Amino acid sequence: MSMFWIKWGAENRLKLMDRFRSSTRAQTANPPGAAQAGDSLRSGDTLMTVRGVERTFQVGSQQLHVLKGIHMELQTNKLIMLRGRSGSGKTTLMNMLGGLDVPNRGEIQFMQYRFQEMDDDERTQVRRKYIGFIFQAYALMPLLSAYENVELALRMAGYPRDQWKSRVTDCLEMVGLAKRMHHRPYELSGGEQQRVAIAKAIAHQPVLLLADEPTAELDSQMGAQIMAVFKNIVATENVTICMTTHDPTILEVADHVYEMVDGRFSGT
Repeated sequence: MSMFWIKWGAENRLKLMDRFRSSTRAQTANPPGAAQAGDSLRSGDTLMTVRGVERTFQVGSQQLHVLKGIHMELQTNKLIMLRGRSGSGKTTLMNMLGGLDVPNRGEIQFMQYRFQEMDDDERTQVRRKYIGFIFQAYALMPLLSAYENVELALRMAGYPRDQWKSRVTDCLEMVGLAKRMHHRPYELSGGEQQRVAIAKAIAHQPVLLLADEPTAELDSQMGAQIMAVFKNIVATENVTICMTTHDPTILEVADHVYEMVDGRFSGT
């Protein structure tokens, strides 16, 4: 990286973070019923129920039927995997679970929220408070350190400012990056960048974590380390993780595996 960009980053990264905080301050209102929603959940409770979900897309003059009657249930404090080939419908279903899209038919109930009955703004409020996302491409701000990337997530979520330092430190320690928290993404390995992304996703204490093939770009050893981090998070953070994968070597750590074939779960 050129010295120009390093210097620019050092001078402007905190300004950038404050700009994010200002732009999102008005958008951090709690969703309806937020005070009761996640507080009373216990291990093994039903977190999300999916009933008869179908999703079609218009492609030219044709209807592309991607999801074909999905039924599933996510319980609290579980690690759930969606396994299937590319094009099987995994990503489309994950978008539904995260409230990024709604089905043409069927129901998705997340705690007391019925996604199909909510508008975009209402679902955004629910996501901001209760759901974390981990992307295959990490989605880190390149000029911010690992610490600042996680802190930025707290700023955007409206997390209490006096708790930022302790929460950021706790999250980075949880993923094994206590000694690397002041490094920027280009100074970290792929596995370390993914762990920063995990810390960022759990920082605001969601009850559901959605991960899109989080080990796809990692070798087997790094992949195993990420899965160990996930198991620890499920145990210590009271969170449910639902992830997509096509890697058969990591399935054994899951509490439940859904096999997707052509928009359906195998055997249904």
